[in-house]
Amino acid sequence: MMTAPFQARSSAHPSARPSRRRSSRSLVALPAAVVMAAVGALTAGTAAPAGAVGAAACNGYVGLTFDDGPTGNTSALLNALRQNGLRATMFNTGQNAAANPAQVRAQVSAGMWVANHSYTHPYLTRLSTAQIDSELARTQQAVANAGGGTPQLFRPPYGDTNATVKSVAARRGLTEILWNVDSQDWNNASADAIVQSVGRLTNGQVILMHDGPANTRAAIPRIAQTLAARGLCAGRISPQTGRAVAP
Repeated sequence: MMTAPFQARSSAHPSARPSRRRSSRSLVALPAAVVMAAVGALTAGTAAPAGAVGAAACNGYVGLTFDDGPTGNTSALLNALRQNGLRATMFNTGQNAAANPAQVRAQVSAGMWVANHSYTHPYLTRLSTAQIDSELARTQQAVANAGGGTPQLFRPPYGDTNATVKSVAARRGLTEILWNVDSQDWNNASADAIVQSVGRLTNGQVILMHDGPANTRAAIPRIAQTLAARGLCAGRISPQTGRAVAP
């Protein structure tokens, strides 16, 4: 279910408007050996490792995240990420994981990290403590049953959270993760605008994207180029700090 983030989310993770400024650096400015290594990996039939493009100049890490999967669009998204040497955190809903277990396994096989996005995608702050716990517990079980392991990260739908939600998540061993930059892909942002949003990320920050939008998939190659040109690599999100770190 792709829906607008909750407007009352924490001010520490504001929705950011897409910047119109383009990076003046390009992929071709990277050392030839770096580019050839990535191209060689792709033409050999395997995806380049995360951050392979520009890895020699990796000066920081950012968290690429995709909500609301797995769906019928997941396979194409995973192909785009693999082909461009990117890894990401997939915040799956439990009901989608239960309905599409093969896609959960595909996420893991593609090198992605699988996380918890509730079972039915509700506004969690409107639920009782027991209902919140059920949403998280059922998703943990659905992801594990599908072969996605036991998630350590949790994102509340719409960014709708409070002290109760955080407490229930913590009791389930889950670290709540929101975002620093909102790509606005849920709001029909263009591929250009999504790429520009990625261009605003700094070391350790996390961007919100979604499994479904075609514009998001179309933006993936330029997302990889934008990160490489800025010396940033796609990393995992630390359960300890909530920040993007080395895979």
